[in-house]
Amino acid sequence: MGKISMTDTHAESGIKVLDRAVAILTAVASRPHSLAELCEATGLPRATAHRLATALETHRMLARTSDGRWSIGSTFTSLCASTPDRIIDAATPIMATLMESTNESVQLYRLTGTSRTCIAAVEPSSGLQNTVPVGSRMPLTHGSAARVFMAYASEQLKAAILPVAAFDENDLAQVRTDGYASTISEREQGLASITMPIFDHGQVVAALSVSGPTERFLPSPEDRFAEALTHAARALSEALA
Repeated sequence: MGKISMTDTHAESGIKVLDRAVAILTAVASRPHSLAELCEATGLPRATAHRLATALETHRMLARTSDGRWSIGSTFTSLCASTPDRIIDAATPIMATLMESTNESVQLYRLTGTSRTCIAAVEPSSGLQNTVPVGSRMPLTHGSAARVFMAYASEQLKAAILPVAAFDENDLAQVRTDGYASTISEREQGLASITMPIFDHGQVVAALSVSGPTERFLPSPEDRFAEALTHAARALSEALA
């Protein structure tokens, strides 16, 4: 995977040390990084990356894994736990209604660096389900939610992800045209899904998915669930406006 530099997912503030710290946090948000991996991901010199990562660790914004790599620290966990999440609050009743109307698993994802993270999920009480635990991080290379995020991603992020993705720019253009992405057995054999973007003042802030066993999504995910998902995604975007 290519380098994600300081300008890939964040605008430069003009405060160099802040921009560099954000670059480190963005890299680590996707997965734990060693010092060498931090340097590769951010383009920072080894001494600079080590100094900033150590400082972020002091403030518990970063933590060390058992093998010595840096991961996201407890400060962010405690802040998230004590701060209401506007998207989740708005999505909760909408996702419940969508699950009841489709009788399939429903997930809400947020872009986190070079991954996507499940921030909310609801599942039917019975039957075979696609269980995605809240907090699960998945790559941006496979799956309908990945396609949605990448369809609206920065050119730098696309340059890093597309060479190893299961889709290309033509596929992403189709997502923007259709307003959704659907996949069958792309991320996981036997699993199908359909995903739509959630907008807040014109910006994609989340992705809403319906997923489950392939046989229940035939003849195609869009034929089965696009109408219900469209209503839910529109309602959520309007709630955030």
